[in-house]
Order: sequence, then structure tokens, then C-alpha cells
Amino acid sequence: MVRNDLRNIAIIAHVDHGKTTLVDEMLKQGGVFRENQVVEDRVMDNGDLEKERGITILAKNTSAYYNGVKINIIDTPGHADFGGEVERVLKMVNGVVLLVDAFEGPMPQTRFVLQKALELGHKIVVVINKVDKPEARSYEVVDEVLELLLDLDASEEQLDSPIVFCSGRQGKAGVSPEKLDNNLGLLMEKIIENIPAPEGDDTAPTQILCSSIDYNEYVGRIAIGRIERGSVKVNQDVMVCDYHNSHAPYKGKIVSLYEIEGLKRVPCETAKVGDIVCFSGIENITIGDTICAPAALEPLPFVKISEPTVEMTFSVNDSPFAGREGKFVTSRHLRDRLYKELLKDVSLKVKDGDSADSFIVSGRGEMHLSILIENMRREGYEFQVSTPRVLYHEVDGKKYEPMERILLDVPEEYMGSVMEKMGSRKGELLHMAPQGSRMRIEFKIPARGLFGYKSEFMTDTRGEGILNSVFDSYEPYKGDIPTRHVGSLIAFEAGTSITYGLYNAQERGVLFIGPGVPVYEGMVVGMSPKGDDIAVNVCKKKHVSNMRASGSDDALRLVPPRIFSLEEAIEFMADDELLEVTPKAFRLRKRILSNSGRMKANSKK
Repeated sequence: MVRNDLRNIAIIAHVDHGKTTLVDEMLKQGGVFRENQVVEDRVMDNGDLEKERGITILAKNTSAYYNGVKINIIDTPGHADFGGEVERVLKMVNGVVLLVDAFEGPMPQTRFVLQKALELGHKIVVVINKVDKPEARSYEVVDEVLELLLDLDASEEQLDSPIVFCSGRQGKAGVSPEKLDNNLGLLMEKIIENIPAPEGDDTAPTQILCSSIDYNEYVGRIAIGRIERGSVKVNQDVMVCDYHNSHAPYKGKIVSLYEIEGLKRVPCETAKVGDIVCFSGIENITIGDTICAPAALEPLPFVKISEPTVEMTFSVNDSPFAGREGKFVTSRHLRDRLYKELLKDVSLKVKDGDSADSFIVSGRGEMHLSILIENMRREGYEFQVSTPRVLYHEVDGKKYEPMERILLDVPEEYMGSVMEKMGSRKGELLHMAPQGSRMRIEFKIPARGLFGYKSEFMTDTRGEGILNSVFDSYEPYKGDIPTRHVGSLIAFEAGTSITYGLYNAQERGVLFIGPGVPVYEGMVVGMSPKGDDIAVNVCKKKHVSNMRASGSDDALRLVPPRIFSLEEAIEFMADDELLEVTPKAFRLRKRILSNSGRMKANSKK
């Protein structure tokens, strides 16, 4: 049976190439919204963090109609750190729309996701987006995409993929950048013509591969997957099995069944082969499980998700301010929340740490872990995290480390400082090419060489540089890389910061706090450019006498403090420091809070 009334596609691209904006227009033109309905931009990015940062973090399912054909669309993340999301949803679709920016061309993440799609043998529709940009170079980008397909050993059929020129923001598509129709009709037609319709026997025993998990407080886990064979109906008894034998098969029941219509999940009584459905009622189902009819236990293989490359230790907050600002502060709360995250995020790993109140969390990169930290903080969790560490492999007795492929887009005048920093961090130059007044440089660099570099890079390029990275491979250990070149200013005693104390401390470096901030001994309150840690007394008061009034403090001029974002704080941390994370604040601190205790520990080294 061939489902000519249905197509399943995923939209894949590098970050900021316009996937979610294009999906918005496909939904508008696919009759999902009323004509007079007010629709916000990037309607698929429904998480608070996604809206704030303008990025997609979780893959989302939606659908639109064109000429009576239902097109199930999966909007995927563009950041390399969320590559696990893309890898698993590619099993749900029959083809992909590869989106490439008409100015930037193929970027590292484009290569990564395209390689995964080609490995699965998916058909491709290439979309050159943002052709209305003044600096667009659409035809050159087409050549670059074809070169990339050749480089990734695409089949002849994949090399012959149709190419559509688009302006996602305007909702226009055409056969050339100069001649765009006033709608996305051409793109929809190419999807229907070139992406194969789902096939299968709808009378055979049920078989569904679970590719995604959602969670609802009322019904528990909601599994999302494509029906590979047969049909499914409400109240049907099924068996849950796993291809990799991580658990024994067990019985379950489909309690509720939904199809995706536009942005909503619509309850349905039955669904057949090729449909992407959501269902609840099976308590312990996880990503990669297969739902089978009891009479035919045939688990399906699931894509092997790439291994994590970075780990951090999450532990219970033990600073003097512990428990003041958070709602969930115990090791039990922390453990439950971290293990719950594993249900939804397949590229995350969690294991118990050395002590009862610490957990080692591994992910794809700093951003992957920082999004988890930010989400937990907003939910009311209070905890502390260590510096990120790369995960080494041992091959034939030799130490191997993860390498990243990074693409830098920098103005020519800042090339010198960028090349110098890359050299000191063991970066290997792969490719360099001019692009107008800017240079595009490609490096291969150890993952640990990128820790703390992103903020330095923005300073070196005066905020004009663009840095993109994606995991490349494991290679033999490259030797020591100097980490932080600056030291910390550390609070000497507990109390509240005072203008007079801060005024004296700011001569030693850059401060992270202003007046009136509670501090404790061992808390990091600033940065010392000299490279050594310095203890400063930011709580010091001016002695009042009959000659001096305490009010004369007002005349002291303080330099505005540098306020870190979460990512910047993680990048800044040294190995002997921790980051205290609460719903209200981030605080950097030393592992050993006592000044005398630190001095003793350092003298032993």
C-alpha cells in the first residue's frame, strides 16, 4: 500500500539559516491558521529559552496540507550541541528539505546533518533560502552544496536533487533567485514529487518505532513515532521491545491516540501505516523502543546516537548561602530531575559521582549542558557545577581526544590575533578563503581548546566575528593547552559589599559585583589580569572620625561591574572553582572557601 495522500519530511540546516521561519510560512499557506489570525514569529519555538535566544532546541512535529496531500513536517535544531535531536527524528521521515543560506553557504552543521540523512538513504530537496539578502550569492552556494554532496559520497539520485530558491520570511519560492512566485507552491510541489510516499502493509501486525518522548503531568509519558507497519487503534494491547536488548519485552496498552494537525494534537480512534502519531498509556517507554503486536515481536533498529564529548559534575550546593533561594535543593531532587531529563534527551548521559550528592552529566558540548542548567534554574533548582571536561578515549593504549571542526568568519584586520590564538590552542588550519572584506577560515582544534575561547574571540574581533563548531572525530592527544591566563579576585570575608571596599578592590582588576551584594569568604568577586588569585576585602568600611563623614563615600567613582551570562561564567571558571546556580543568581566560588585552607592546599602542590 502506498500512501499518496501523505509525505513525511524533516527540515535540516545550520543555525540561523531560517528553518523555523520557513515552517511558519508553510503553515500559513497550508491553511493551518485563519486568515485574520494573529500569529507570532517562529511559532514553532514554543519554549521560553527558544524564544529568548532565537534558536530551536527541541525538534517539533507539525503538519500542513497542499492539494489534498498532508505534509508532516519536523522542524529540527541547527546547533551542533543538539545534533542528537536531529539524528533520532530522521528515522521518522522519508526525505529531508536541506536549507542553506544564500550568503553563508554550507556550514559545519549543514555537513553533519546532511551526512546523517545520506547514510539513511533519504531523498533531498535543496532550498537556497534568504535569496532576497542584498549580499546573496545564490548560484555560488548551489555549487558549494553540490561539492558538499560529492564530498559526502551521495548517490547519483541524491546528486540529482531538485533545487528551489526561497525567501522564507516573505513566503516566496521560485526556480531562480530573480523570479520568485508569491507563494511557496513550487516548494510544496517539489516535496510531493520528490519525497517518496510512505509504503507498507496496513493489514500486517502493528509496528511503531518510538523516536521522541513528551511528558504530561496528567497522562505521563507520550511517545511519538511513525507507524512502520500495520495500523493502530485506541485500547489496543501491544508489546514493547527493544532492538538492543536493554530491557525485556513487556505488555502495554494504547490508552489515547493523537494525530498532528497543524500545531495541535487531535485525538483519533485509529491510524495506519506511514502516519506519525502520539500515544500515551505505556508507562516506561523510552526513545528507541518498538511497539509491536503481541503475535509478532520484531523490534526495529534505532539510529546509534553520537557519543557525548563533554562532562560536568552537578552537585548539591554547599556554599554558606545554600538553601536560601532555591525550591529544590537536596540530592534526591537533583537526581530525580537529571534522570527525568534522560527520557527526552537521547544524547545526554547521567551517572552517579564520587559522593552521594554529586552526579556526572555528559553532553554534546558546553551549550547543550548550559541549556539544561538554565532550564533547571528556572524550575526552582539550586545546585553547583564544575568546569566542563572533555571525555577522552583510549585506543591501543594511546589517549585520544575529541576534535572540533570550526568555521570562523572574521574581518581581515582581526586575522592576526585570531590566527595567533588558534596556534596556541593547537588549531590546525584546513582551509582559508576571502569573502568580500572578510575571511572564512576553517580549523580542526581539540574540543578543550575551545573552552573559554568564544568570549575571547568576540573581544578580538570587536564583536564582528562569527564562530561555528561541530564535532569532527577522535584523534591522538595533542599535548597541553594553556587554559586561563587571568586570575580571580576572591572575597576575603563574609558580609555585604560596600562602595569603599569595592573602590580599593577595582584597582586590582575587573569586578563582577556592585555595592550592596551579599558575599562570603572564597566567593569570586572579580578578575585579576595578572594571572594570580588575589584576596580582596570588598566589605571594608571607611573608619568614621570627627574629621570625616561616612557619607563622603558617595564621591567615590566605581567602574560598572561585568555581569556574566551563564555561558560566560562556565567559560571563565578555573579547575579549582565551582559555579553556584540558583533561581536568582550565578555565583563563582573557590572549591576551598577558606583563604588559609587554600594557601595550605597550594603550598602542598
